[in-house]
Amino acid sequence: MPQSKSSTLAPAQTLPVYKSTDFLVIDGANLDDPLSFAAELLLDDVYELGKSIEPVRLALHAVSEIKFTVAEGTEIGAVGSALHLDSALTFMSPDGQITDALILVEGDDEGDINEIYLLPLSPLAAHTSYSLVGINTKTPAHTFAQVACVSFSRGTHITLASGEQRRIEELNVGDRVLTRDDGPQKVQWIGQNTVRAVGEFAPICIKAGTLNNDNDLIVSPDHRLFIYQRSDELGAGRAELLVKVRYLLNDDTVFTKAGGYVDYFQLLFDSHQIIYAEGIAAESMLIDKRTKPVLPAHIAKDMGDVIPGHSDRPHAGLDVQEGLLNRPDAAAILRRASAR
Repeated sequence: MPQSKSSTLAPAQTLPVYKSTDFLVIDGANLDDPLSFAAELLLDDVYELGKSIEPVRLALHAVSEIKFTVAEGTEIGAVGSALHLDSALTFMSPDGQITDALILVEGDDEGDINEIYLLPLSPLAAHTSYSLVGINTKTPAHTFAQVACVSFSRGTHITLASGEQRRIEELNVGDRVLTRDDGPQKVQWIGQNTVRAVGEFAPICIKAGTLNNDNDLIVSPDHRLFIYQRSDELGAGRAELLVKVRYLLNDDTVFTKAGGYVDYFQLLFDSHQIIYAEGIAAESMLIDKRTKPVLPAHIAKDMGDVIPGHSDRPHAGLDVQEGLLNRPDAAAILRRASAR
């Protein structure tokens, strides 16, 4: 597949957020005030989510590690407006449970604040008090990058260039993995992190057989699968598709596997690749302004700001929008289309 000659935006990321007025101080120095940015927050203030309030999805494109713009397809915010990643917060509920969250600030052309958004990294419950116990303005980009990374779970079988199926936790830097477009490619870096399997970190399971896979495939929610349609049953107008796993959820053959902890692994190659995980064609780690902060400092420095094969991607433009997949039989349609 020919590689694009010009840089293209990574696909928009959509995240569940609350407006500042959805999360009010019910006890503390800022009593009755809505959530604000870090400079105005006070530790030990107690917050509560408003009654019957559900999160909405904010779509964004990255400009830098902490600067974004509101993207098309958003449910909230003005498209094109600037977003600033302000801080990472830590809350504690009365039962001792910790909830981490990020603060995003939307501004206008004059530098005024349009809205402040709370991005919880685990679900918030109504009628529950949350004490603010931590404010981090130094490394929120690293936390955000972990959310943005596409990851495979422990135990996932990756196809090597030799045809061997090896568990991802047994791979080593330098191992040659089979890629769809560039044949055998060496693994350049393997990332690993363990997180609570809740909220945006809860993995999604694709049951064996759903997409002609022999075993269950468990990946991060925004992981994209490569589908080659032999017949365009989805109506996308093209044969080659990139599909976010979260768009295939049907609570049956594709479902969220929440609870406990999940070990996530990221595979980095010299360029963004389509590899094979449990027999399903799936993307490797894409390095862009959102995800770069998770890399070790020496690797990030060596890669520079414009990364060939990541900034100019051969798979740009293949993403399928949620509207075409908003049906319970989407996975079954893709299985039929790819098998014919």
